[in-house]
Amino acid sequence: MSEFVPTTCVRCAVGCGHVQRAVDSGYGLDVVRGNPEHPVNQGLACQRGVRETADPDGEWLTRPLVRRDGELVPTTLENALDAAANGLSTALESSSDSVAVLGSGQQTNEAAYALGKLARGGFGTRYYDANTTLCMASAVTAYYDAFGSDAPPPTYDDIPDARTHLVWGANPAAAHPVMFRWIRQSAAEDGSEMIVVDPVRSETAEVADHHVAPDPGTDLTLARAVLARLLETDSIDEEFVDAETEGFDDLRESLSDAATAAATAGVSMDDVDRLADAFGLPTLVYWGMGVNQSANGTDTAGALIDLCLATGNLGPGTGPFSLTGQANSMGTRVCSSKGSWPGHRPFDDPLHRDAVAEAWGVSPSRLPDDPGPGPVGIVEATDDEIDAVYAVATNPAVGLPDASAARKRLEDTFLVVQDAFRSETVELADVVLPAATWGESEGTVMNMERTVSRVRAATETPSGIETDLSLIGEIGNRVVPGLFEERPEPKPVFEEFVELTAGTPADCSGIGYERLEAEVAVRWPAPSPTDEGGYRYYVAADSEVDDDRWQFPTPSGRARFSESVAGTVPEPPSESYPLTLTTARRSDAYNTGVRTRDDEPPIARVSSATAASLAPEIDDREDGTYATVASRRASVLARIEVDEAIPDGVVWLPIHHPAVNDLTLPEVDPRSNEPNFKQCAVRLESPRERDVKPIAEASA
Repeated sequence: MSEFVPTTCVRCAVGCGHVQRAVDSGYGLDVVRGNPEHPVNQGLACQRGVRETADPDGEWLTRPLVRRDGELVPTTLENALDAAANGLSTALESSSDSVAVLGSGQQTNEAAYALGKLARGGFGTRYYDANTTLCMASAVTAYYDAFGSDAPPPTYDDIPDARTHLVWGANPAAAHPVMFRWIRQSAAEDGSEMIVVDPVRSETAEVADHHVAPDPGTDLTLARAVLARLLETDSIDEEFVDAETEGFDDLRESLSDAATAAATAGVSMDDVDRLADAFGLPTLVYWGMGVNQSANGTDTAGALIDLCLATGNLGPGTGPFSLTGQANSMGTRVCSSKGSWPGHRPFDDPLHRDAVAEAWGVSPSRLPDDPGPGPVGIVEATDDEIDAVYAVATNPAVGLPDASAARKRLEDTFLVVQDAFRSETVELADVVLPAATWGESEGTVMNMERTVSRVRAATETPSGIETDLSLIGEIGNRVVPGLFEERPEPKPVFEEFVELTAGTPADCSGIGYERLEAEVAVRWPAPSPTDEGGYRYYVAADSEVDDDRWQFPTPSGRARFSESVAGTVPEPPSESYPLTLTTARRSDAYNTGVRTRDDEPPIARVSSATAASLAPEIDDREDGTYATVASRRASVLARIEVDEAIPDGVVWLPIHHPAVNDLTLPEVDPRSNEPNFKQCAVRLESPRERDVKPIAEASA
């Protein structure tokens, strides 16, 4: 019988340790369970992470494929790699920006680093990004605005010490079950509470002490109402604000009164007072996609950080804590050269560019001048500048907003897709490279609290299937000879990456495979083999006569308040489209569904009042009640489920279903490039109309 092999769960960004055991014969995993020796979860594990690691749904890719006469047909790995390299090389003959690269928060740090090195230092393209921009870019931008650096200041160690757990636009009961257990345990203690802000009465809101339900798209306005109320009740921590921050006076002058803002957000002043009072105790503010995936995402995340700064809720047991969706989104941000150079080196700083170019053995002029327009802008650029796309462990054909338009653009390019599962993007590809997945790959990942731990292979893979890192190296060696070692291996690549982070805000140079073998997991910044990161920007007093100190990597050394006070939704309901669509996670579904796929129509949840008002458009069948959800871009058949957790006038659809993003709006946050997934205007129509007249209407 095979031995248990320790690894890290790659289902979400909590970063739980698992142990896994291979089947006795053939390929695959037999048993997966929590690892009691892992310091993050100490043996806890959620069943979805276990199941999707050991026995995922979806169609496995087992052979390399190339397109011939319009069909994808099997070929050898060498032929597929040659075809991919030839297509990419041909595109690069016209311009370094003729090739786009799309990465993923599902890659190891080593694969993400290598992909960024290939995209930026090998191809030299500005058109490179990862699907982490689709979930975390607004939080990242807000952290840079406030603190001069990315990543949340708190860690999991702060959860037990918080007295108020304010969960805003997130549903950790569904998205992060193990972390939610810690939050709920802390909130259950005497003198503690959990408050949830969400238009929908989510699974998290169901067990909260209080639920505040603003109108969809009004989170920024509500956050400013709470800040205004804190001012009106003299509840600002003036000492902390004066000593450690800047910009508060300008923000104070721009705020409207709390009652006006509350009315705009659709909440009562009692709710505003409850939220304001909560900040009087040590408070952790958690937020997720309900905040980030908005055209106002950066401003709203900034407003939540402002509430922490204004009330002195910065320090152990308190602070702003964004909840990451993709398992290795943090690693992608730190190491992949997506929005910054490794270690969060500033993209446009000449000294940092020179250091990266020297480490990679390329000319600084080879590196692009800016980080690019984000995934939505990249795919839109296939209309003119981009001729070829290399997509790794991502599914943009359904993961991008206005996905039907994205599919058409991808179909018109030379497309190389590298993935473990057959996806909608695979169906459009010219070359398909089957890749290893969980339990089959070696490397490291970083969780949402900055902790690095190992992932390990417990099973072999069939012939023709390689790891992401190996395939990236094979493409690089064909297109840009000399950029990589002949066959890049995880440990040397990790060593190259951490060396580049030395002295940076995300210093990982004190972390190595040997240390991870001994300690299992290490949190950055870790500038030496004995250092490990704790609460960021905070230096605790080392004697009774010293004071705690703050060190923010901003020009002034102070934390900065944000400026925006109000936002608007990009596509409000209208007479033609009177309902608001929102999208969210289901606990039993994974990303775009590639590991949890079924062929059923998505479930559209609506309130009984909404269902009753649209009765003529709803079709009762033996297997359920159906309607067509139509936006200005597309229409989707859905099974209607009446659920009083959904506010009147709102249609809830699962973001994982491959049809849902045909409906969503391609509007993005102007600063983070993160799409506005959470709100657009829709209507319900009878599914019987689909066969007699078109439902989708062209965008204005």
